[in-house]
Amino acid sequence: MSIVSITQVNVLDNPTHFANPYQFEITFECIAPLAADLEWKIIYVGSADSNAHDQVLESIMVGPIPVGVNKFVFQADAPKPELIPHNDIVGVTVILITCSYQDKEFVRIGYYVNNDYLEQELRENPPEQIAYEKLFRSILAEKPRVTRFPINWDNPMIEEQPPLQTEEQVQEIEAAQKAQLMESGEWEDMEA
Repeated sequence: MSIVSITQVNVLDNPTHFANPYQFEITFECIAPLAADLEWKIIYVGSADSNAHDQVLESIMVGPIPVGVNKFVFQADAPKPELIPHNDIVGVTVILITCSYQDKEFVRIGYYVNNDYLEQELRENPPEQIAYEKLFRSILAEKPRVTRFPINWDNPMIEEQPPLQTEEQVQEIEAAQKAQLMESGEWEDMEA
């Protein structure tokens, strides 16, 4: 059983300009005292082809954690475009929020992000050089993908149990969900 459970995540400032910071209001419950802080990360998936382009936008330690309901706003700068493959900047990607206890990740929340131009002309005829000042992002906040990993809370250094899903299974599921969203046109509906 998890000692820390995320009860709600609100995506703030959405949709917004591509270069604006990411902001998430996170509410979580802690049911027992913790000996160490929690490590939270915001990770931008730069390319579906390789995690070599992933960017850790922010990593913070939060603690000490009191027993009960806790809330904070987690903010991170936008990704550095020069580290993202040119063909992957415009289109659908993923932003991840992870939480770890003593270096053991126990939850990962993924959101689909659509980076696109608001102007119809630029969408139909995108410029060769990306016009970052006209690029916006929209996070599909209503449909997060939550993956939980069991850890030993009493002694996290003991080898953890296998995750509920392997990383490969998570990637396959996320790829299938991304394809389904693109086929259904939900991104277009969301922007309307």
